[in-house]
Amino acid sequence: MLIDRFGGSNRKNAAGAQASGSPLAIVLGTVLDGIPESMVIGLTIFADGAVGAAYLVAVFISNLPESISSTSGLVTSGWRKSRILWLWTAIAIISGLASLAGYGLFQHSSPDTVAFVLTFAAGAILTMLADTMMPEAYEHGGKLVGVATTLGFAIAYVIRTLD
Repeated sequence: MLIDRFGGSNRKNAAGAQASGSPLAIVLGTVLDGIPESMVIGLTIFADGAVGAAYLVAVFISNLPESISSTSGLVTSGWRKSRILWLWTAIAIISGLASLAGYGLFQHSSPDTVAFVLTFAAGAILTMLADTMMPEAYEHGGKLVGVATTLGFAIAYVIRTLD
């Protein structure tokens, strides 16, 4: 992966293993994680008039440990707290712009284009999970990670059903 070659292979390591990695790769990787899901938020606002609670809960639940892990690693590797705050502020702004783009760019798109965007976003999220989050979770949490993951899917299903 391109980000790995630029020094971002451990960009979400809570133990600070990214200290030797490139800060630019850390930022780029985090932004690339957020853009597809943000575009989907904008796209679903246009398509349905609102974003489903299940999707918002899923995004929040997935981003919370991701951001805590990244922040912990950046602090451990010597980043100043003010710099980290500006980093997350910039990422939030970029994600907001991606959501706005998802809303504006796909208003006149065909159902096939919308399906492609949704599929691409899902693939990007799965790639991030498979490449970074799940291996680290298994390393630190052991075999219970699989049970917790299944429970997470079940909770998402219940939320979606109640939505």
